[in-house]
Amino acid sequence: MSFINIFKTDATRRVALSAGHVVPDSSRCVQCGICTYNCPIGIDVRAHAWMGEAIKHSECLTCGECVARCPRGVLRFERTDLFTDGAK
Repeated sequence: MSFINIFKTDATRRVALSAGHVVPDSSRCVQCGICTYNCPIGIDVRAHAWMGEAIKHSECLTCGECVARCPRGVLRFERTDLFTDGAK
């Protein structure tokens, strides 16, 4: 891997994370709380997973810690277009 390609993959990662949010599959969640414990911002991810709501907090960094730490694979990233919902 060349030095230039390192920056290209990092830039692509930032674009992908900024254009999405975390979505739970509430039927698979066992309410262990590991996702909430590992959130660096302190968002109650477990409550969102229980209700089946996407995590759309303005404070969410989309760092992926909750997705990576979930032992049952309940959480996933879903792409969304954040800037066209209200601009019609």
